[in-house]
Amino acid sequence: MWLQLLFVLLAIIVGARVGGIGLGVFGGLGLAVLTFVFGLEPTTPPIDVMLMIVAVIAAAGCMQAAGGLDLMVKWAEKILRRHPQRITLLSPLVTYLFTFFAGTGHVAYSVLPVIAEVARETGIRPERPMGIAVIASQQAITASPISAATVALLSMLAGYDITLFDILKISIPCTLVGVLAGAIYSMRVGKELKDDPVYQARLKSGELSGANYCTAEVANPGKALTSVLLFLGATVGIVLFGSIDSLRPSFQTSEGVVVMQMAHIIEVLMLSVAALILLLTGTSGMKAAKSSVFNAGMQAVVAIFGIAWMGDTFISGNIAVIKENIFGLVTDMPWLFGIALFVMSILLFSQAATIRALLPLGMALGISPYMLIALFPAVNGYFFIPNYPTVVAAINFDTTGTTRIGKYVLNHSFMMPGLISTIVAVGLGILAVLFV
Repeated sequence: MWLQLLFVLLAIIVGARVGGIGLGVFGGLGLAVLTFVFGLEPTTPPIDVMLMIVAVIAAAGCMQAAGGLDLMVKWAEKILRRHPQRITLLSPLVTYLFTFFAGTGHVAYSVLPVIAEVARETGIRPERPMGIAVIASQQAITASPISAATVALLSMLAGYDITLFDILKISIPCTLVGVLAGAIYSMRVGKELKDDPVYQARLKSGELSGANYCTAEVANPGKALTSVLLFLGATVGIVLFGSIDSLRPSFQTSEGVVVMQMAHIIEVLMLSVAALILLLTGTSGMKAAKSSVFNAGMQAVVAIFGIAWMGDTFISGNIAVIKENIFGLVTDMPWLFGIALFVMSILLFSQAATIRALLPLGMALGISPYMLIALFPAVNGYFFIPNYPTVVAAINFDTTGTTRIGKYVLNHSFMMPGLISTIVAVGLGILAVLFV
């Protein structure tokens, strides 16, 4: 088993370093080793999770192509410029809402330059709002009803009669409070901007431009607004269907009455809204396929395909040994499974892939579904090593140089806000499950 685990970890590490679809295809290579070399029987690939993600990113890509995300960025810019002194508290709420609504943290790219510019204009150290804004965009993944991670969690807990509302009623308040705790901490991070030596050096050298950054105007606000409203309507529909079982369509079959699965509802609603956006806004389907949201989402699908399939096969083939060695420990201290989720997310750079890879183990170990939901925000650990795209983008967008990687690499601008937000969110979730 330990030799098999070595190959699994090697596939994850090499795939993460290659980037792009590397994580997924190296997961496939690891699966080949487990199957053809060690003789493990491959499990069923995670088809339902992958199809749900494809449907969601298709709709989100159409909304972006129609100008919906650009319109949302303009709204965010107006809010931040209207209240510049509160930017450290407002910016994480903005990126949180962006991710919550769109289901992907990559939408934060568009608003990060605005945050950096408004902070600099106001004389606030940009590191303060930038660090927690990136963390908030990650935390909201585990609160969004249409994110790949939430969709994966919901589909895998379906056997426990868990609804979408059961997940959201824990994940939304816990992650929001965690983000606010990180924001409060961030308000006192580092020296004031006027006293920062790196910023002063850049001022003296003339590296900083005096021009103000403004977001581009939306080409067709009417079409953009239509796409946003359609996407929002589909999201609300998913929450309602996922929370109220009686709303789901039911069908008479030879085996009795069968209620429509949430996986199918999500797929139908999101594909339908994607079609309506293209039809009502006159947006090109090719433009949607080339959008950054669609591109990032498809990479996530490939990652889940390879990594989750490999992880399922490894766990299924060694479940007896795993249970024998760690069952008692995890039963007594289930929060230890949260540490495993956190560490795995650092390696996988994907909340959805982490859930799909490790949740079967948590279920096999007998951890209650509500405890698994409480531990859900622990999958937001990929800020730990500062090489994730949104982290790198935030560093580059901050022209003052205050958002940066420290001398020892891990002492970067996102470490403490990320740890505080994650620990608070998971801690509150555990308290809610144990005492509420």
